Amino acid sequence: MNTNKKTWSGRFSEPVAQLVQRYTASIGFDYRLAEYDIQGSLAHARMLATTGIIPQADLQAIEQGLAQIQEEIKSGQFTWQLAQEDVHLNIEQRLTALTGDAGKRLHTARSRNDQVATDIRLYLRAAIDDIVVLIHVLQHTLLDLAEQHAATIMPGFTHLQVAQPVSFGHHLLAYYEMLVRDTQRLQDCRKRVNQLPLGAAALAGTSYPIDREQVARELEFEGVCRNSLDAVSDRDFAIEFCAAAALLMTHLSRLSEELILWMSPAFGFIRIADRFCTGSSIMPQKKNPDVPELVRGKTGRINGHLVALLTLMKSQPLAYNKDNQEDKEPLFDTVDTLKDTLTIYADMLTGLHVNPEAMRQAALRGYATATDLADYLVKKGTPFRDAHETVAQAVRFAEEKSCDLSDLSLTQLQQFSNTIEQDVFEVLTLEGSLQSRNHLGGTAPEQVHAAIRHARSQLPATR
Repeated sequence: MNTNKKTWSGRFSEPVAQLVQRYTASIGFDYRLAEYDIQGSLAHARMLATTGIIPQADLQAIEQGLAQIQEEIKSGQFTWQLAQEDVHLNIEQRLTALTGDAGKRLHTARSRNDQVATDIRLYLRAAIDDIVVLIHVLQHTLLDLAEQHAATIMPGFTHLQVAQPVSFGHHLLAYYEMLVRDTQRLQDCRKRVNQLPLGAAALAGTSYPIDREQVARELEFEGVCRNSLDAVSDRDFAIEFCAAAALLMTHLSRLSEELILWMSPAFGFIRIADRFCTGSSIMPQKKNPDVPELVRGKTGRINGHLVALLTLMKSQPLAYNKDNQEDKEPLFDTVDTLKDTLTIYADMLTGLHVNPEAMRQAALRGYATATDLADYLVKKGTPFRDAHETVAQAVRFAEEKSCDLSDLSLTQLQQFSNTIEQDVFEVLTLEGSLQSRNHLGGTAPEQVHAAIRHARSQLPATR
């Protein structure tokens, strides 16, 4: 059998040029769809036999042949051939070599167009399930760290300026909430991924009496694509996944930026374990946070994949076009990058060393309780705008004295407002500021613990 002969070459009078063969082949990257190609082919073959389109003997031969091919692929004994262009034709050619005419009948009532669309959806569905589990692992890690530091005080920032004291645990829970939304987006995307294109054939459906619902049930799709043109040309589901992935990576990039800042000697809030860092080739004292920096960098790459897919689809007429071969590499790289990033992030946070004293001292340096003093005056009857002005004057006075508001004496504070009394020092302390925000969503340690309990009740176990 001539393994270099194309399945479609009967129409052509000369072979494909070598450069064109390399340029148009996708086997260099779509071989990873082999498992899903075999799953889809088995379901298709069983449907063909059930509907009487192919005999049971052919089905048995196809099942045995595909089982052997699957084992060859897993053991690394399968020979991928560039001449066969893609994963689909490589498997079909090997199946035909093993089973003869039975293998040739497998492609009845389908096209590579609906076949590849099905394979990608099966692949992406499995990838989403894996990624969601990895997100849950990272969320558990965040909760564990937040629980340890529910009462650890750090400065909260706006404009990267000290704003108000917050709990470090509360700060970490902000990222937990981002990951909740990321999970929801991925799970919602999965519903649209999980629709069966097979049966649309090249673009118009097929004249054979197929049963698409049977195939959908066997492959555990939630439904079938309702329009054959859309079924083979749609890549919305891949774009939607990449959009969700870009948001997820953006959230991790934001946390990475904070880890990088906090690790610098200027902050000194944390230490990242050595196994996630590298040194300098010239400066022996350096310990560089390479992993967080690479997460920032790889976020740009994932954003680029999203734009690439949007651009790929923006001018395509219906139905399938060869352009769509370019959908796989951005999608595959997005999946791989997400999985690696989530896995390494959970491990990195597990080994994070926190310096509570450095965080506390930073909060003391920025007049973080100024808003608490304004709130105190408002509760004493001062209009907020007047209270704001009064506290601004007190801060300016404290700056001149090179001290914190809590270091000023009662007499010094009373020169700015005669409503200030001894109880003012209860709100000027960092602990008092935290405790005063004891409401749902607030930074009081009691609320942090409550938020962690609620999160654990919602989060599936992963260990």
